[in-house]
Amino acid sequence: LPSPIPWSLTQPVTPDLLVSPSSQDGDLGSECPEDRGNWTGRLDFLLSCIGYCVGLGNVWRFPYRAYTNGGGAFLVPYFIMLAICGIPIFFMELSLGQFSSLGPLAVWKISPLFKGVGMGTILIVSLVAIYYNMIIAYVLFYLFASLTSDLPWQHCGNWWNTDLCLDHHVIKAGNNTLPANISNTVSPSEEYWSRYVLHIQGSSGIGDPGRIRWNLCLCLLLSWTIVYLCILKGVKSSGKVVYFTATFPYLILVMLLIRGVTLEGAWKGIQFYLTPQFDHLLSSKVWIEAALQIFYSLGVGFGGLLTFASYNTFHQNIYRDTFIVTLGNAITSILAGFAIFSVLGYMSQELGVPVNQVAKAGPGLAFVVYPQAMTMLPLSPFWSFLFFFMLLTLGLDSQFAFMETIVTAVTDEFPYYLRPKKASFSAAICIALFLMGLILTTEGGMYWLVLLDDYSAGFGLMVVVITTCLVVTRVYGMKRFCRDIHMMLGFKPGPYFRACWMVLSPATMMALLVYNIVKYQPSEYGNYRFPTWAEVLGILMGVLSCLMIPIGMVVAVLQEEGTLWERVQQASRPAMDWGPSLEENRTGVYVASLAGSQSPKPLMVHMRKYGGITSYENTAIEVDREMEEEDEEESM
Repeated sequence: LPSPIPWSLTQPVTPDLLVSPSSQDGDLGSECPEDRGNWTGRLDFLLSCIGYCVGLGNVWRFPYRAYTNGGGAFLVPYFIMLAICGIPIFFMELSLGQFSSLGPLAVWKISPLFKGVGMGTILIVSLVAIYYNMIIAYVLFYLFASLTSDLPWQHCGNWWNTDLCLDHHVIKAGNNTLPANISNTVSPSEEYWSRYVLHIQGSSGIGDPGRIRWNLCLCLLLSWTIVYLCILKGVKSSGKVVYFTATFPYLILVMLLIRGVTLEGAWKGIQFYLTPQFDHLLSSKVWIEAALQIFYSLGVGFGGLLTFASYNTFHQNIYRDTFIVTLGNAITSILAGFAIFSVLGYMSQELGVPVNQVAKAGPGLAFVVYPQAMTMLPLSPFWSFLFFFMLLTLGLDSQFAFMETIVTAVTDEFPYYLRPKKASFSAAICIALFLMGLILTTEGGMYWLVLLDDYSAGFGLMVVVITTCLVVTRVYGMKRFCRDIHMMLGFKPGPYFRACWMVLSPATMMALLVYNIVKYQPSEYGNYRFPTWAEVLGILMGVLSCLMIPIGMVVAVLQEEGTLWERVQQASRPAMDWGPSLEENRTGVYVASLAGSQSPKPLMVHMRKYGGITSYENTAIEVDREMEEEDEEESM
């Protein structure tokens, strides 16, 4: 016998057919996933998600929402809504991103007919990123203003103050009594915010923005520069920055909490915050408010979660991460309420007015009430600096997520052109959004910020989330989706997740959407009512993101062939290359569907590379067997 035959029997040779393209150089099909990058550390993903979800809203929206909607009783609908539409949609977004390793635009290979949903997401995120960074600019302004021995909003008598300014320090020092009509007076911190920082008296309304405030403009430039430097290398750089920005706010929050509860009168504020009023639970408004708080606080629908998950390895345990992040976010909100209301209780005692007269939400709390409370403490500049530094770190990591979403979505669409130039492309987007945000730095900029805040991510965002939920469960199919998760995590989602995805989550979102439309109220800022044209502009912002869905459908249908119904059917099926991005993770229906794929069984590749079968390969074999059985059933 010739010698090569026994030699080949003793030395197993891998035929080319079984070599995965990812191990062959120069193959185009494998370049994209390799270049895309992954998280470099084990905690990068988890901390990025925590940093993204825990933002300014936890500090300035949740405590106020809780106290206006039944105090401690608000926690009942809050946790129920977290279970019904928070956790399930959060898990769905992470699963879609991790399974496909694609951004919020390219992920619609799952059903190309609905690619417009991804375009709507990007539009919403871009609008939010413009004004969110302006809020960070205000925080930077106050942060620098706190670097003094005397806080500039401590006393009246500055050039920006009016005759209505009432300085409680002077009254307290002279033992004077408060004027009988206190409602007509203004605190120094309120005048500092509106007349000095915003210089809002220079604008008559939204149609008259006035001049650019150069100090605000420079703060905005600085905040965009910080964001750019942190996302410069994508998740490789932002994944490292979050180790600081996601953990440091907790340290400051605990310091503010300890300082707050040791103040005189703190208990009064906490009582106000937590006293349960169970009669509120009979009102639909409270349930809607709870759902809205969950919805915006977790950042579902903005594409940030999907983007972050797309940089995970295929078998990362996102099931565990979902519960860590969502529950951590809820606990942070409740803690922040104690830190805020303990200080408000002290402040109400100092001023001799009820807590509800000093409690505010949104920018009013961060830039007027809390800074005023800081002036009443010993070492006030130190506490003020800490508070604004906490707001800065809370805001920055949410902004990283918005930017990463936009950059990832577009680079995944044009990987060959944009991926090598990702740093330049990120710079171009940051510059464009900075220029669009310049109107927010004018004297009337606050009116534009309120308009963007009210309309950019209102009903448009809900439509996006409802559509995503329905497409994944009805068009793509619940069975398929659960099978994909089984492939990835080694187990199928339980009945709780399936029930929420099929019925409870979309139904709750629909109720939210209807409530938002029925209870529509025109925007206002203080006593200023917005003109009709501004309202129309705001509504158009929301409608435009919804319109992306039908526009995307028309484009997808035109690209197919056949009758209209055949085109719709073809466009709604997953694209040929839908599935895990790496060949070795593709089993069952996903085998050999990658461009340039030669491998009939990626499982063989795994066995060759790693020797033996791991638990995930076992899962893959199970999934394959299930699918074969299903095919047999269907053919019978």
